[in-house]
Amino acid sequence: MAAGDMASTRLGAGRQHLRPLKRRGLVLLRLTAIVFAVLLFCEFLIYYLVIFRCSWPAVKTPADAGGLGTPEPVLRVMFLADSHLLGAVRGHWLDKLRREWQMERAFQTALWLLQPEVVFILGDIFDEGKWSSSQVSLGPNPPSSLRECDPAGAAGPHPGGTHSVLDVSAEPVLRTCPDLRASSLSLGSVRGRQAWADDVGRFWKIFRHPPHVQLRAVAGNHDIGFHYQMNTYKIKRFEKVFNPERLFSWKGINFCVPGTQSPADCTGGPWLISCPCLSFVMVNSVALEGDGCDICSGAEAELLEISHRLNCSREQEHRPQECGDGQRLPASAPILLQHFPLYRRNDANCSGEDAAPPDEKYTPFKERYDALSQEASRKLLWWLRPRLVLSGHTHSACEVLHGAGVLEVSVPSFSWRNRNNPSFILGSVTPTEYALAKCYLPCEDTVLTTYCTAAGGLVLLTLVHAGLVASPFHFGWNMLRKFKTT
Repeated sequence: MAAGDMASTRLGAGRQHLRPLKRRGLVLLRLTAIVFAVLLFCEFLIYYLVIFRCSWPAVKTPADAGGLGTPEPVLRVMFLADSHLLGAVRGHWLDKLRREWQMERAFQTALWLLQPEVVFILGDIFDEGKWSSSQVSLGPNPPSSLRECDPAGAAGPHPGGTHSVLDVSAEPVLRTCPDLRASSLSLGSVRGRQAWADDVGRFWKIFRHPPHVQLRAVAGNHDIGFHYQMNTYKIKRFEKVFNPERLFSWKGINFCVPGTQSPADCTGGPWLISCPCLSFVMVNSVALEGDGCDICSGAEAELLEISHRLNCSREQEHRPQECGDGQRLPASAPILLQHFPLYRRNDANCSGEDAAPPDEKYTPFKERYDALSQEASRKLLWWLRPRLVLSGHTHSACEVLHGAGVLEVSVPSFSWRNRNNPSFILGSVTPTEYALAKCYLPCEDTVLTTYCTAAGGLVLLTLVHAGLVASPFHFGWNMLRKFKTT
């Protein structure tokens, strides 16, 4: 009996010893589940919950008005601005990680839920494009690993003339050596002068899209520099990545008007994206300084050429002789896309929750810095006669009605780095009509508040389990019982 009692005592002691371990395991499991749920909500689900509320605006078509014939196709366009991808100079790694993840999840969620056909980014894609360089010094005797990355002879002479440089953002180089950007080559010049290629690679990761979605971008002052920082090399480098002059056609725009050009005839130019029904004129607004520099003169000459083609397209019946027999552009007025807004004194008349803060609304805009000059704005409106203007740069929302009833919409920034409540614009566009709607992204404050609340709950749960704080449930129950007894 004594031996049996001793065994029972040991067994009971063992069970009592296991109970705290079991409770600790359950508490740890609960804490892990809470952390996982909060991360899942704040980093994934919240984007679906918020963007799911957005929808494409309805636009009137002749068929809606009781007209006969084939209804006009509606092009679904998404406009966003000022992503400001941080670079190697001012970008802290944590800031990069947080902001870029936010933009990636927002963009990918919007693509999946809304399925736009075309995406336009209205400048300042990069934050340090005006400083970064994509040229890598190969040295006088480059290693074979780098020579193999230049099968098409993309390397050019160094300005000093002693060795060659390699543009690591060039398509042949990236195709041959896709890991060149991230490689840990011992050459300090490679690590120090590939900032542009790093920025471009991160951009395409964040804004990746299926082949049937067209993505186009206009240059901003952070992409190529302000007027006196801008040069031909930076402009060509930007155009090589985003290829704004490439000819392409859009799904749903190729059957609009019987007798018009075939889809294969869709045309475009350095500043013009066009198909049989719709034209979008993409302007390098940084080059509209008006001081007669070579880049500015070239930009104005191209805009005048586009103006001439648009004016000829409006003369459908009595085509002037000077228009020639070249391919006609759509007769509808174009949509103007640029980074700098057209001239306005300030944002005093802008309203909405994402307008400029009250302390900034009345700050006068500086011409050629905060907005285009009055002269450049008049030229654009006179030459192109657009039906709608969309711009970025200010990071805040605004709607301005210019002469002849032309509406300009300033698109807010897409990044948490510039706004607590970023957003983008959804546009339903036909040859004669358009409708716009704004889609807000999750507020950064909401995410931070969720994290702080969850962290406080985890700390409280840990203290309760450790016995340092009474359980709120038991405390409330005891107070209720005490109240009943009294």
